[in-house]
Amino acid sequence: MPARCSPVRVVIAAALVALFACLAVAQSEGEPARLPEGVRIDRLVVDKSDHQMLAFRRGELIQEYEVAIGQGGLGPKRWEGDLTTPEGDYRIDRRHRSRQFLRFLHVSYPNREDRRRYRRLRREGEVPEGAGIGSAIGVHGQPQLAPGGLVGVLGLNWTAGCIAVRNREILDLYRAVVPNARIEITP
Repeated sequence: MPARCSPVRVVIAAALVALFACLAVAQSEGEPARLPEGVRIDRLVVDKSDHQMLAFRRGELIQEYEVAIGQGGLGPKRWEGDLTTPEGDYRIDRRHRSRQFLRFLHVSYPNREDRRRYRRLRREGEVPEGAGIGSAIGVHGQPQLAPGGLVGVLGLNWTAGCIAVRNREILDLYRAVVPNARIEITP
């Protein structure tokens, strides 16, 4: 007599088949074009609502990237821990390797406008007790514990306020973005 599967096992098996089918489709998509060696990027423009980052060299569009942003959604960053990606004009002021993410291009947050907003919100009693303005904002890769991007999906809001790209893309950007490059982050 053949063994019968319980309804729970059938549902789990169907879910696993669907998951593997989605992964196969995602992996079969063509890889984004890599930046050619020697290309330098002097300006990045991030559109938070479209989950898109554009990379420019001397005004010419070089590459487009799909990005993840902060879980706090749209609107400017107000204080440390609000999980919102800042909005405004900044610079890529330094870079480093990261234990949590593959490479990190630090964004010069907070700027003058961010500081004014924070002081106003603090006076109005809207900043949680002990919350500072924040500072560890950057462009980075996916979490180190997420090979293949199973965690840290792009196009969604999952970061703590940063901008995330695919690991292979952050390697290109880490090499290509010039010191003090502009980064404009829009709603």
